[in-house]
Amino acid sequence: MTDSKNINNPVGQGGGQRKRQSRAERQNHGPHRNLDRQGAADKKAELVRKMREKAAAAEAAAQTGDDIAQS
Repeated sequence: MTDSKNINNPVGQGGGQRKRQSRAERQNHGPHRNLDRQGAADKKAELVRKMREKAAAAEAAAQTGDDIAQS
């Protein structure tokens, strides 16, 4: 009997009882992480869009104020 403690050859698990994990999955970079990253990217894009809208509105208000001051 081997005394290997490798995650893909755990002692006492026997053959085929546990899914073989890729190196990326062992480092917590599995397929679920891609979904998490996509969700984070979506949130960031939404935040950037809102910030740009606020900046554009503030700039428009500032231009309107400048026009009134020049009259």
